[in-house]
Amino acid sequence: MPEETLFKSENVQSRGEIAAYLRTVADNLEAGESITLTAGDQTVTMDPPSSPTFEVKAEREGPAGKPGELSIEFELEWDEDGSDGGPLEIE
Repeated sequence: MPEETLFKSENVQSRGEIAAYLRTVADNLEAGESITLTAGDQTVTMDPPSSPTFEVKAEREGPAGKPGELSIEFELEWDEDGSDGGPLEIE
């Protein structure tokens, strides 16, 4: 299935700024509210279901054996038709 990017924002922020943003997302999830992302003239509102799939990844990009770029990615996934995908499993 082809992927369509609905919103993208990437910029340098302090740890505190990132934590505040993640807290807002967490608060909205906990309250069952939608999440609106806005940057410049871009905006998208998404309404995650009560039990989306939660994926966490830690990655290193770059040549093998050499310093590269590290990242931590947090992703929520769900079927657009509204059906819950099943139980969450973290290994």
